[in-house]
Amino acid sequence: MNRNALPYILLAALAILPISLATGAPQATPAPAGTISRTDPALDKLLPPGTKVEKVRGDFGFIEGPVWVRSGGYLVFSDIPNNAIMKWTSDGTVTVLHTAIFKGAFPQAQGVLIGSNGLTLDRQGRIVAAEHGNRNVSRFEKDGSITVLADRYEGKRLNSPNDLVIKKNGDIYFTDPIGFARSWPANTPGAPAAELDFNGVYRITTQGKLDLLLKDVPYPNGLAFSPNEKKLYVASSRPDKFWMVYDVQPDGTLANGQKFFDATKIPGDGVPDGMKVDTKGNIYATGPAGVMVFTPQAKLLGTISFPEIPANLAWGDADGKTLYVTARTGLYRIRTNVAGLRP
Repeated sequence: MNRNALPYILLAALAILPISLATGAPQATPAPAGTISRTDPALDKLLPPGTKVEKVRGDFGFIEGPVWVRSGGYLVFSDIPNNAIMKWTSDGTVTVLHTAIFKGAFPQAQGVLIGSNGLTLDRQGRIVAAEHGNRNVSRFEKDGSITVLADRYEGKRLNSPNDLVIKKNGDIYFTDPIGFARSWPANTPGAPAAELDFNGVYRITTQGKLDLLLKDVPYPNGLAFSPNEKKLYVASSRPDKFWMVYDVQPDGTLANGQKFFDATKIPGDGVPDGMKVDTKGNIYATGPAGVMVFTPQAKLLGTISFPEIPANLAWGDADGKTLYVTARTGLYRIRTNVAGLRP
């Protein structure tokens, strides 16, 4: 190289460098993590225009049952086929909180729902779980032990508790469809046998008594109370897709059931599954096309859609205005204007 030419080469390189830094290679635009379709302008008061759906984390099995632990400022949720309860903190760290929920034998096939499903917290901050594989409702004690709260009705094993909610007085309401048996591969030995001939909605009283409240919902799934606890909403996943609403009587039993909303004809692979209610009484419920947002009068305001099928949701963060959504392998979140009801 001609040494006299070197300064000119360096100057040329320096002249190009700022342009390269300014323009750079084309930056890939992050794929949208979801969309919000607005059926009614009233949705703007809950999810203002410009609200984004964010994917927080992926690479799970099939996650469900999220609940925000306010005392620690973190989210816990079930990874059902991976037989674990997970913990997510706001710095993005994911750890296994409990593992080997179900200790029995099961086929090593994708989609066998062996672990816990819905989770909530009792008044002492303990995790209460609806366990698929163990076919019970359990409580995780502070010392690491597990207390079974209900596993049989009139001497017969429960089907596979799916979701649950705790009333302010401490009573636990839960659904019990046949999810565990339904997910077992066909023609595979060891399939769990149903001992009950119905799918039920139950209550465990603070005294430990198990009451059957409903047995006429085809496939009871998610459930949630209204803010004043005078109404209980219950999802039914199949064969038709709809939600029921009941009056909660002074003694805690349910009466005057009515169909709240029928989504059977709405296209989409999702089903009525988990649901939560905000402090204004609006219902956020997973359905055929995503998370459907309803007024207490059953008016559909809009739908939050995701690239994966959502299964459940929970409000979190310090102000209770971030909606965390578990959708198959991914965890998503959306900021809302109204805080949600939380245990």
